[in-house]
Amino acid sequence: MQDLLTSFEDYLQNNLPKSQSFHPYFEAALGEMLNAGGKRFRPMLLLSVVNSKNSLLVQSSLGVALGVEMLHTYSLVHDDLPAMDDAALRRGFTTLHKKYDEVTAILVGDALNSEAFNQIAQAPLNAEVKVELVKLLATDGGINGMIIGQAIDCYFENQKLELDQLEFLHIHKTAKLIAASLRMGAVIANYSLDVQQKLYDFGIDIGLLFQIQDDIIDETATEEEAGKTTQNDGAKNSFVNLLGLEGAIKAADDLALKCENRLNTLDENLQNSLKELLLKYLNRHK
Repeated sequence: MQDLLTSFEDYLQNNLPKSQSFHPYFEAALGEMLNAGGKRFRPMLLLSVVNSKNSLLVQSSLGVALGVEMLHTYSLVHDDLPAMDDAALRRGFTTLHKKYDEVTAILVGDALNSEAFNQIAQAPLNAEVKVELVKLLATDGGINGMIIGQAIDCYFENQKLELDQLEFLHIHKTAKLIAASLRMGAVIANYSLDVQQKLYDFGIDIGLLFQIQDDIIDETATEEEAGKTTQNDGAKNSFVNLLGLEGAIKAADDLALKCENRLNTLDENLQNSLKELLLKYLNRHK
């Protein structure tokens, strides 16, 4: 897995988005949150699935993995804006609207969103594969995925949702992009439609688990430990606010066990490729 991560980071550094203008700091701001790091979880899921079947395709998939990371990073930049969470810290660094200004943060997010699809378009892959990848990322990162989840999250602040509504919110806001990352890797590797769907469904569970864990971390961790603003969910529909801290931890424990069991149903190559990455995170709430 370390080799995959190194390859991805090297590719990222050589393909950071650029603007050619006389703006005094926009180009620096463009790459700042990408350079800030993060778990690289979504691109590593994609690359791990590709690597499980055809390691020779990994190099050709790096642009797609970067596109997924760019789309995810744009969502974080916008999520931190004053109209949403008004957060001061992300990935251990000052958020863009705090360091520069709100306009810069909005436009950096916009640029990362469009550049994500440019990265896929330029990947050295079959055109039909790239069309399918664009469709998947646009669907699960767009109006039927992350965007509607974010819209519901913002609209229903200070209004209590039922558990099924809360799960709908976070399946769309968080889980679908994780599920799409797995499926996109399966599309590149030419896994069967059956395996693609199995990985996608697995990704929904992983994504929901991640959100419950994030809610627990927001409640229990310091900003230094989390690398982002914490204690910031007071008005939000979080699993901790709905279930209580102990209830959220139990829900995370149950879902982590379900994810481990589902991982063990995958074929041996997929298991081996994903285990090192996933087992590191499945119980991070403990």
